[in-house]
Amino acid sequence: MNETLYFRQLLAGRDFGRSNIVCQQMQNFVYLVGDRQTKECVIIDPAWAVDDIVDVAEADGMRIVGAFGTHYHPDHVGGSMMGFQVEGFNRLLARCPCPLHIHRADAEFVRKVTGLSVSDLTLRDSGDKVAAGKVEIEWLHTPGHTPGSCCFRVNGALVAGDTLFLQGCGRTDLPGGDPAEMARTLHERLSTIPDDTVVFPGHNYGGPEAPMGAVRRTNPVFDARMLKRMLG
Repeated sequence: MNETLYFRQLLAGRDFGRSNIVCQQMQNFVYLVGDRQTKECVIIDPAWAVDDIVDVAEADGMRIVGAFGTHYHPDHVGGSMMGFQVEGFNRLLARCPCPLHIHRADAEFVRKVTGLSVSDLTLRDSGDKVAAGKVEIEWLHTPGHTPGSCCFRVNGALVAGDTLFLQGCGRTDLPGGDPAEMARTLHERLSTIPDDTVVFPGHNYGGPEAPMGAVRRTNPVFDARMLKRMLG
C-alpha cells in the first residue's frame, strides 16, 4: 500500500464498542479508507459504536466524507438484531452528515432495517469507483450473502465484507441469501482477484488478513466438494 493511502482496520470490542458484550462477540471489522494528503476518508460498515469509530478517524486528523455498506445486515449498517438495537448509518448521519453508499440491490433492505428513506442513500453498481481524496475505491457486486453484497478493491487490498472470510464465507440462509449465487461469486466473480491481493474480511473468522492465494488454498469454500454442495 502506498504512502498516500490511509487504511485502518478496527476490531469490534477492541478498538470500538469495548463495553458492549454483543459487539465483542460479533467480532466485526470496520475499515477507515482514505487519502492521507487530503485528510478525507470513508467508513466501511459503520456500526455498533459509531462515535468511537469517528473518534479514531478524527484523532488521525481525518475527515469523514462518506460511508459504504458491504450489505444490509444490522451489524454492518445498524438496525434491530436479535432483540438489540445496533447503531449504524443513522448515528453517523447525526454525528457527521455524509453520503451513505449501498448497492442498489440492498437499498430496500437497508431502508427496512434502519428506517432511513431511499433518498438518504446513494445507490451503487458493480464497477463504480468512489474517491476519498485521490484514493479510488472500486465496487464489486458479489451477491450470495445478500442480493447486494459487495467487496471493495483499493490499492492491492480487497475489503470483503461477509462475502469472504479467511475461513468460510457469509451464510446464505438469511433473507436474500442464495447459495448458488454465493458459489458463483466465490468461483467466478472473485476468480480474477490476483493471488497477491490482501483480503480484509468483515469478521475476525480465521484472522484479520491474508493474501488471496493463501485464502484460496486454505479456505474450504474453494474446495470442489463444497462448491458442489452449494450448487445443490
